[in-house]
Amino acid sequence: MKKTIHPEYRDVVFLDHAANFSFLTRSTVKTKLTVQWEDGKTYPLVRLDISSASHPFFTGKMKLIDSTGQIERFRKRFGDGKKPTEKK
Repeated sequence: MKKTIHPEYRDVVFLDHAANFSFLTRSTVKTKLTVQWEDGKTYPLVRLDISSASHPFFTGKMKLIDSTGQIERFRKRFGDGKKPTEKK
């Protein structure tokens, strides 16, 4: 591998501040923030808006939408979508 063309691959801490959940992994992401991890070492920190700890799909708190009711209301309001035919 050429030394000058590849980004730095290093240990990084990702923090989901919505769920107060963090994990240590390797990444090439660039950040200026740092945090002291559980092992006492300082690592770069990346803040996340959402992760598997706070996403509704993974937490089981997903809201289901009543799509059948929405379709029926649309058809009631606008018809079935077919254009009326002209009689001569």
